Amino acid sequence: MLAASVLWGTTGTAATFAPEVGPLAIGALAMGLGGLLQALAAVGPITRHARRIRAQRRTVLLGAASVAVYPLAFYTSMHLAGVAVGTVVSLGTAPVASAVIERVVDGRRLTRRWILAASLGLLGTVLLCLAEATHAADGAGRSPVADTLLGVGLGLVAATTYALYSWAAHRLITQGIPSRAAMGAVFGAGGLLLVPVLPATGAPLVGSWSNAAVGIYMALIPMFAGYALFGWGLAHVPASTATTLSLLEPAVAAVLAVLVVGERLPALGWTGVALVILCLAVLTTPAGDAARPARTTGRDHAGDAAQDDGARDASLTRPLR
Repeated sequence: MLAASVLWGTTGTAATFAPEVGPLAIGALAMGLGGLLQALAAVGPITRHARRIRAQRRTVLLGAASVAVYPLAFYTSMHLAGVAVGTVVSLGTAPVASAVIERVVDGRRLTRRWILAASLGLLGTVLLCLAEATHAADGAGRSPVADTLLGVGLGLVAATTYALYSWAAHRLITQGIPSRAAMGAVFGAGGLLLVPVLPATGAPLVGSWSNAAVGIYMALIPMFAGYALFGWGLAHVPASTATTLSLLEPAVAAVLAVLVVGERLPALGWTGVALVILCLAVLTTPAGDAARPARTTGRDHAGDAAQDDGARDASLTRPLR
């Protein structure tokens, strides 16, 4: 999960090398091509587990639709409301959305550890984005109110769809479907849904070699490799924990902006980074009160299957969001 978040955190820095490419094109290419590659890499597992996948087709379709909507909403939210606001709404509220979904659908109880970690992570993300917003306001001014409100709304859509496809993939894995097959089915179908967006928005991607290189990088590294790692992680932790761990992404993005792009991060921003790191420490330090689902029927068998599949797939999740 943390490795995936580091890869996702490079997307903002990469996008600065293709400023003329619009948010819809970036989102459609990155998640669309990345999703299709996930499916191609998992043809074998998908074929072997086709019957189980068909039995869970509603979950697959829900996840695929969420995969298709997420990048369009996320990148457009940042375009309209600004990177800071779009990021804090989209990523900061995703753990809450995941927790609500798990509580309502799965009956999973929220632990004090998760609540503490999520609170620290959300506060850190807010401080980080406030620091970036203050820095941006010194030069570029504010976005129109209507654009900001629309951007916030799209950020909430992005958070909800991120939570939904994370939950859908985790649900498939707990039903005994290998992580590669689950991610390949969900992201492959989502990638197909994004293909029609490219002809209408993707012209700038072929306008220069640098634009094309950025697009290929976004599809191969943050999205293909990143989500392969994410899928492996979902075999071991619930979606609410996964989305909380992904709060590392904006912290990585901020540090890269300082080191690579040459931006300056105020003290408030570094405080936010520290809080995100503290959030991750709370979540990853072993303790006896890990979250347990209220309903455990079939859980042990599914957990064993997911663990076996995760171990079998682990060798394929590094250098192949």
